[in-house]
Amino acid sequence: MSGTHGAVTAEAAGRRVEEVLDRLAASGDRAACEAAEELVRVLMEFYGAGFARVLELLGRDPGAPAADARTALLRDELVAGLLVLHGLHPDDVTMRVDRALDGVPYLVERAGYDPVSGELRLRMTGSGGCGCGSTREAVEQAAREALACLAPEVTAVTVDAGPAREPALLQISAGPPGTTGPNGRPPATATR
Repeated sequence: MSGTHGAVTAEAAGRRVEEVLDRLAASGDRAACEAAEELVRVLMEFYGAGFARVLELLGRDPGAPAADARTALLRDELVAGLLVLHGLHPDDVTMRVDRALDGVPYLVERAGYDPVSGELRLRMTGSGGCGCGSTREAVEQAAREALACLAPEVTAVTVDAGPAREPALLQISAGPPGTTGPNGRPPATATR
């Protein structure tokens, strides 16, 4: 892979990491040095897990067409997260948001997204969309968790109360003219 700094190789990257860690160690700030070493370990584990997942997904069906392998990679949360992190994911934010929302255990739809503020508004579409606070909070939390890797551009999630439904109107009226009930009065009928 080439970039503005020339070819990136594992050897060159390893050398640069060692140089940075050596500079931190020479500064005498033990806490900063330990934090940097921990950061390197966490990143190595993250990337190692990502590469392992790529190999696992590609190895499941080695004879599959490239398009199927690509789809499997893009649907995997870990691999997709790595691609998003580096600006390599081919889907735009709207498609990634929709894919992430497919994994939310509530029936929701996008009600709007503001790319400037990063706010995503959702609307509940199924049962459980009562608008009560605890349900709304649970939906928002589930959405934030699902969006964390696939759409980090989303910085806030809110659930709209949705359109207010008019209550069903129960009307009681007299029956058709000329009919009487058992008490000699017109029978009551209910209509909605």
